[in-house]
Amino acid sequence: MFAIEAEVSNPWAETFAFSAQKTTYGGKHIAKGDRIFVFASENEGGSGLVASGIVTSAKTIAKKRRVARQTPRVSVTIRRTALAKRRLGRSDLKLFSDWNDGRPETELNFKFYRQATNKIAGISQEAAAFLRGFF
Repeated sequence: MFAIEAEVSNPWAETFAFSAQKTTYGGKHIAKGDRIFVFASENEGGSGLVASGIVTSAKTIAKKRRVARQTPRVSVTIRRTALAKRRLGRSDLKLFSDWNDGRPETELNFKFYRQATNKIAGISQEAAAFLRGFF
């Protein structure tokens, strides 16, 4: 399972396309057919969790030559399967900061809000089950 935090111009769109997104926590392994949760980046004026969907295409971006450290990047297209019925954003997850408590809320806070960058991240089955409760 994966989640993406990115600029979402239209949260009600049937499809989302994100190009050259940074990846972390296994996000570089995203592939066609994977399930994904879409967070509209609050740094870009979004509201947090907005949709879930299925990846319809995923293309790895080639690394640049002669650059020592590079974050893997992937372009993805997502077909929306559901809209979030309840809000879940930075302010909701901020309270969960005991990084060793094993809670899905803490995992999401750590992966998406500890560093304020847009990204695709792999998430645990527990975090995915928690997020499904918002649909």
